[in-house]
Amino acid sequence: MSQPCVVLATASYDHTIRFWEAESGRCYRTIQYPDSVRRHTHTQTLFSIDHLKGFNFHTNPIVLFLQHVNRLEITPDKRHLAAACNPHIRLFDVNSNSPQPVMTYDSHTNNVMAVGFQCDGKWMYSGSEDGTVKIWDLRAPGCQREYESVAAVNTVVLHPNQTELISGDQNGNIRVWDLRANSCSCELVPEVDTPVRSLTVMWDGTMVVAANNRGTCYVWRLLRGKQTMTEFEPLHKLQAHNGHILKCLLSPANKYLATASSDKTVKIWNVDGFKLEKVLTGHQRWVWDCVFSVDGEFLVTASSDMTARLWSMPAGKEVKVYQGHHKATVCCALHD
Repeated sequence: MSQPCVVLATASYDHTIRFWEAESGRCYRTIQYPDSVRRHTHTQTLFSIDHLKGFNFHTNPIVLFLQHVNRLEITPDKRHLAAACNPHIRLFDVNSNSPQPVMTYDSHTNNVMAVGFQCDGKWMYSGSEDGTVKIWDLRAPGCQREYESVAAVNTVVLHPNQTELISGDQNGNIRVWDLRANSCSCELVPEVDTPVRSLTVMWDGTMVVAANNRGTCYVWRLLRGKQTMTEFEPLHKLQAHNGHILKCLLSPANKYLATASSDKTVKIWNVDGFKLEKVLTGHQRWVWDCVFSVDGEFLVTASSDMTARLWSMPAGKEVKVYQGHHKATVCCALHD
């Protein structure tokens, strides 16, 4: 296969990863993900409520779930797609028709909820419900570093300086992991016992946003401390949704903040004052994930309604629907 100029992929509870032609909406490749069974964990209750209404989780605390992908990420060179699963990460060749991964990373012991790459693609980071953040050298086998967060990790982002990871966990903790000192350099708790669901950092490293299960976004200005350590200066508190925020994302142009929610909408906020600019409506169920195009002019979203959608940011309108999954579409990745 020749390398496409735009790589767009989605993953679903139907155990498939699909690649799409962004403009036409045609699915040109499907990877059938292997079925396996894992034990249900406490944070997966949130992921199941939308699909298992009526199930009593209090009287049935242990549930068996089929394997699914929690997060997708494309390498900077557009050659590989990482799929964060339970409990491993699998790396697929974007330019191949082979359904087999080129590499599998095993070390986590529970759901991998976050995955991403260093800007040169030399190493990968991950966060898991096993309470750890890990770093993987893509040029060598095995996990190279591990940081203990104790609570289940829901989200991890890499600071643009490429030397700090920021994680958010189920107990509401946000931690900065200094890769040079190999330790936690900062810790804060915006709301005690309120899970931090998503984190996003502005491309120039001047702002970070944390979104939680109560529909609230906390915004900090990032400052460089005396010892080159990142410091958080409170900037804004935004009550963005009445339901869970499942993903928050700052646009590449440093203009917008997108918040995807269980209320079936995605809201677009202007970061200059955090005024509501647009509400993207059209999905029929929870919106799990979103990703901006590199110019910030388009947004792709993934939803439990089994679709992914492409939105025009200037118009605030849906321009394409990607249909083909048979169950909830829970994550998406775009590299254009």
